[in-house]
Amino acid sequence: MATIKLTNVIKRFQETETIHGVNLDLEDGEFVVFVGPSGCGKSTLLRLIAGLEDITDGELHIDGKIMNSVAPAERGVAMVFQSYALYPHMTVKDNMSFGLRMTGSDPEYIESRVQEAAEILHLDKLLDRKPKALSGGQRQRVAIGRAIVREPKVFLFDEPLSNLDAELRVDMRVQIAKLHNQLKSTMVYVTHDQVEAMTLADKIVVLRDGNIEQVGSPMALYHNPANEFVAGFIGSPKMNFLKGKITHVIDGKATISVSGQSITLHIKDQNQVIEGDTVSLGIRPEHLAEFNSESDIKLNVNIDVAEHLGGTSFLYATCGDESLTIEVSGQNMSRSGELLEIGAKLSDCYLFDSKGNSLITRPVPTR
Repeated sequence: MATIKLTNVIKRFQETETIHGVNLDLEDGEFVVFVGPSGCGKSTLLRLIAGLEDITDGELHIDGKIMNSVAPAERGVAMVFQSYALYPHMTVKDNMSFGLRMTGSDPEYIESRVQEAAEILHLDKLLDRKPKALSGGQRQRVAIGRAIVREPKVFLFDEPLSNLDAELRVDMRVQIAKLHNQLKSTMVYVTHDQVEAMTLADKIVVLRDGNIEQVGSPMALYHNPANEFVAGFIGSPKMNFLKGKITHVIDGKATISVSGQSITLHIKDQNQVIEGDTVSLGIRPEHLAEFNSESDIKLNVNIDVAEHLGGTSFLYATCGDESLTIEVSGQNMSRSGELLEIGAKLSDCYLFDSKGNSLITRPVPTR
């Protein structure tokens, strides 16, 4: 296990800066997920930790030791790639033991490490097979096993499930979570899939354009997104946004005109907005329901598409010129073209200023 600290880390490729002064602390034994859209810098940041790319400026420490000039093989890290990177002519056993054999480790030690890793990953009956005889999920487990055999301080995963189908992704996600619980190792995991981030992480790092947008636990980011980008990225389906205008600000409250009605919300800093400012009202799909006596907001929507999945339905609708997604639990008989009155509680609403910064702080549930 190990701590990782990045201090003002910058990465340039020729004249293009792709990582902009990142500062980040990862605790011993944490499962940390880097998440963000394609091109945000998450894989580059992982490769900087691995030593596969050189840091242009700033410092990387692993367990308190500066690693900028340390060779990848000497950093105590093991990386699992999206492509598996298995040798097709080698058996599972030979693939898993390859790294240790290259370092000249004792054959008995290699054998014991491979057997232990194979049992953890349920590969013990597949050790004599070659990669072409394995399923995608089995190949990914071999790639993970090759990392386990080395007993690294840090495991690095670069979108390891991207090549798997939906069912296998769920299964492997569970396997990786079990692996972390068993090994208690520091793990850093890159994905563009926020569902993977929410289900696996102790800590999520949301990246955009080479910058960190927010760092926190999955529930902290879900309940208290720092800005509109994080709010729209964390949560599935994504948060709905309705444009509004500030009509009044007083005593820590802002009154907003949105969708033909006025609503008033407590805000954390009334100096952040003034009368006339454009804002975005955020409501998650799961917090919208048919208008009732408990609703504080009423929205008249037209159902464009209704997806009925048995226990849950997703309604894709328009409210004026804006699109909404509504998640409805239980049986729902709504159909395309239907007009509905949808409601939400103020306690479930978010507010973002014209620059996308959050104006509201919500309590984060604790276990």
